Amino acid sequence: MTIQAAASRVPYALKGKRVWVSGHRGMVGSAIVRRLAQEDCEVITAGRDSLDLRNGEAVSRWVADTRPQAVFVAAAKVGGIHANNTYPADFLYDNLMIEANVISAAQNNDVEKLLFLGSSCIYPKMAPQPITEDALLTGPLEPTNDAYAIAKIAGIKLCQAFRKQHGADFISAMPTNLYGPGDNFDLLKSHVLPALIRKMDDAKREGASHVTVWGSGKPRREFLHVDDCADALVHLMLHYSDENHVNVGCGEDLTIRDLAEQIRTIVGFPGGIELDGSNPDGTPRKLLDSGLLRSLGWAPRIGLADGLQSTYEWYIAHRDIALNT
Repeated sequence: MTIQAAASRVPYALKGKRVWVSGHRGMVGSAIVRRLAQEDCEVITAGRDSLDLRNGEAVSRWVADTRPQAVFVAAAKVGGIHANNTYPADFLYDNLMIEANVISAAQNNDVEKLLFLGSSCIYPKMAPQPITEDALLTGPLEPTNDAYAIAKIAGIKLCQAFRKQHGADFISAMPTNLYGPGDNFDLLKSHVLPALIRKMDDAKREGASHVTVWGSGKPRREFLHVDDCADALVHLMLHYSDENHVNVGCGEDLTIRDLAEQIRTIVGFPGGIELDGSNPDGTPRKLLDSGLLRSLGWAPRIGLADGLQSTYEWYIAHRDIALNT
């Protein structure tokens, strides 16, 4: 399919459509469901208790029975550096199976449009900053999460292949580091931002003298509130149709040390911050160039300070649930 032919398929309308959000109970999936409430569409979902997305036959049968017209592939096995580095086989296998089953079932059942959700970890560890979409596959990946990255790259390529071979209107979006309500606050499985919120809050409750932060504190990261991400994904579903994946970010980054200081202030933890250089830093810097997305008329609305404050308030209000998921 040529770019010109693809462009003729936008704008796409969600109004009145049956829209499947896979992974609807996750942080991103639940944010997409919240955002779709503005689109006058019928959201359909299937929880893990009723549909194992790693089971291709079950996924094909479910899609054939429910007949979604649009699909957001937000389901994935996710985690931070420790989880990715400890369970690479699980991250590679589960994510390959999930995306292959959902994407192929969508093609086989005439889904009108599909958006595959990837991750900024697809890019080389030492990619030029800010990272443009064409940096994909130009250098070695970060070894602590290369299994997850390879799975996500495969998802992009699968969408491109179905588009090329079958004319499927399948697109891909690569968000930066996300945070917000519904995040994972498990200290061994979570990403850095929710882990720091929990560490600071635990230290405050326990009267600890300091909080230990993994690594040197020098790596720079970009953070986007999940509700902004969901808004961007719906915007892409409505206004984008091309084989190239699209970066989704806010355009600003900060060091992990500075992030820890901001969270310490918001939580109200009076103690100090100690850096543990024996743990890996991961990629030195990861800032996305989101110029393509901005050119399509989208921009973020939630600043980091406000986002951190609301996320901490959500954590406090849902602490018992957050610590048992």
